[in-house]
Amino acid sequence: MLSVVSSPKTFSHGVRAGLRTLFLSSALICAGAQPVMAQMVDDDGGVATQQLNLPKDVTVFGKSDPNVRKATAIVNSRIITGTDVDQRLALIVTANGGKVSDEEKERLRVQVLRNLIDETLQIQEAAANDIKIDPAEVQQSYERVAANFRQSPTQFDGYLRQQGSSAASIKRQIEGELAWSRLLRRNIQPFINVSEDEVKAKVDQLNAAKGSDEYRIGEIYLQATPENQQQIVANMRNILEQIQKGGSFPAYARQFSEASTASVGGDLGWVRPGQLPPELAQAAAEMQVGQIAGPIPVAGGVSLLYVMDKRKVLTADPRDALLSLKQLSVMFPKGTTQDQAGQKAAAFAAAVKEIKGCGQANDVGTKIGADVVDNDNVKVRDLPPQLQDILLNLQVGESTPPFGSINDGVRVLVVCGRDDPQSANAPNAEQIMAQMEEERVNKRARIYLRDLRRDAVIEYN
Repeated sequence: MLSVVSSPKTFSHGVRAGLRTLFLSSALICAGAQPVMAQMVDDDGGVATQQLNLPKDVTVFGKSDPNVRKATAIVNSRIITGTDVDQRLALIVTANGGKVSDEEKERLRVQVLRNLIDETLQIQEAAANDIKIDPAEVQQSYERVAANFRQSPTQFDGYLRQQGSSAASIKRQIEGELAWSRLLRRNIQPFINVSEDEVKAKVDQLNAAKGSDEYRIGEIYLQATPENQQQIVANMRNILEQIQKGGSFPAYARQFSEASTASVGGDLGWVRPGQLPPELAQAAAEMQVGQIAGPIPVAGGVSLLYVMDKRKVLTADPRDALLSLKQLSVMFPKGTTQDQAGQKAAAFAAAVKEIKGCGQANDVGTKIGADVVDNDNVKVRDLPPQLQDILLNLQVGESTPPFGSINDGVRVLVVCGRDDPQSANAPNAEQIMAQMEEERVNKRARIYLRDLRRDAVIEYN
């Protein structure tokens, strides 16, 4: 059954959402990854690894030493320990504010183990091709991650330990992504060819589609077979439930999606309905920006779909307009009640109605004791959704209705200037060729990883 829900506020706004996404997006920092179009259907029909098949009645022979690291899996002689799984799982729990049930943790643990197996296979294959990542390069990438948290590497080490993870876990993830990226550039990318005729056909398609809708799509994709379809759908519903509770869509996509866009948080970039499988195209057309739909059965698996944005093909988007704004704000004293706040907001609204252009804004602000702040080059799309439509319909010199809260006070925005966006042009031939090459590299990469899984010797404990 398909369900459509609005995403939590943490998706579009708020610093916490950005930090959550960053926690599990080191590849974007260290490898310079860009959102790319992805084929929705993976070629690998494999299923997730299973938990240990332990007997109900256990007799322990000998003593357990907690200081001994025991293997959860051995991949071509490379040991993945329970500690490795726990520390990577801790990143996911942290990315979701610690709000993950014990039952959900057990389900996540299975997928984390599979991700670590794939990561190990990628590092091993790169090493077999004489590709080794210098530890100094990994450290530099790790320092950039720490800097994004406004922490020194030492401080970030301590923060990770407090969360039950470690610097080694993130560094291993960085190493895997760098190694795999370089392996693909060496073994696959040189053999990908896109002809000039294909590029021209793509340009013609874009021009023919001018004015039609296109969407910025996020996707979480899990492979499924007829035998495990119900279980995969149940797993997807659990992921959807965690996202509804405030979890980060990009974080879940990065850790669990089996599409090639997992490394960029499931971001497919801008796509038109015709570029999506029919099931996803229909869902996208029925959704509003910020909504998530799923689980959606597609060929070879199941998807969750997140509509991040929407626009017209090759048409200037009004939300790309740059505004010059003045903000007038008045804070409420501590202890102000809702009724008192309403009265003060009404008086504030009456005062700002006297503003006739930005030239009077400072005088009115002084008269009512408001703080006045100038904001130049503010892109409309970067503002809260509730304000975007209001500001797009205002003329220079007009102001928004008052908005705010008891904690944030009351404020208005006065439009002092507007630079409307220019008409959009089709991407040039080089951009289109690069995108088409990237799509084909991603498809080959999925096949490459599938073959590595099939040939690997993996022992589970």
